[in-house]
Amino acid sequence: MPLPLPEFYDEQCVGALYLERVAQVAEEARRYAVVHGVKPAREDRMRIAAFGIDVQVAFCLPGASLFVPGAVDDSRRALRWLYANLGRLTELVFSLDTHRVFQIFHPAWWEDAEGRPPAPLTVITAADVRAGKWRATRHPEESLAYCEQLEALGKYVLTVWPYHALLGGLSHALVPAMMEASLFHSLTRDTQTRFEVKGEEPLTENFSVLAPEVTEVAGRKVGEFNRELFEHLLSFDRVYVFGQAKSHCVLSTLMDLKQHIEATDRTKMGRIHILEDAMSPVPAPPLEPLPPALDFPRVADEAMRTFREAGMKVVRTTDPIEA
Repeated sequence: MPLPLPEFYDEQCVGALYLERVAQVAEEARRYAVVHGVKPAREDRMRIAAFGIDVQVAFCLPGASLFVPGAVDDSRRALRWLYANLGRLTELVFSLDTHRVFQIFHPAWWEDAEGRPPAPLTVITAADVRAGKWRATRHPEESLAYCEQLEALGKYVLTVWPYHALLGGLSHALVPAMMEASLFHSLTRDTQTRFEVKGEEPLTENFSVLAPEVTEVAGRKVGEFNRELFEHLLSFDRVYVFGQAKSHCVLSTLMDLKQHIEATDRTKMGRIHILEDAMSPVPAPPLEPLPPALDFPRVADEAMRTFREAGMKVVRTTDPIEA
């Protein structure tokens, strides 16, 4: 039977920015565990992880610079699912996209011939850089090399994003309603939430929680595959994935999971469950003609088909967690 929602939870506040109510959540957690017979996570026979990707203010709250349309309802569905299945979720894992002002995908990194920064959602190609249309304000050789390597991979072209998820800012934080769910789960199930920080290296994008887009730029190491996190996730019997955005950080993380499961143990592919109704794609930019790589909703839908064909389970938050 699904567990009831805690009394402090107000679905209307999921899209609001507020200070998490730690004392209130903690007090109710103690009562809730007793009343509903919630056991410590260490007693779980089937170990299940809920993996929330970038469920942060920057992407999930209206008014934030990179708000993903649909994210508030995605969070509401994810929270209902988390609370209903609280007694079966062994661990919550959350990634935190973490940036600073001067990074290769932020406006301050580039300027045109007049010294003006690019507008958000400007696409910068290696050809643009070689032609002098855009020049890097720092690390020019490495910046060109990054654009070339990114395009050679065939996944993305460098897009300038609005400043977002800046370390120390409110947009970096977990959505308050989700943070309260994390606290509630920790205290009712007597287990720690795991947080994974990613994205601080200035010379590469880091959509995937498991690895940056490029690991080496012009002979300089800028990241590596997070094998420890990969092995930790695959130590669970199931991993339920949700978060933002379906076309970028969720997609890239799932792609890394797929590739490394294929390279290590294909029998574990079915452990990955994608909560498709708890994620949304970034809208396509208003370009005519629209390059296929920038049609983000299409890219996301095609990726879901690929994951399903590989053996991952694409499910909904209303689907029961079966034994």
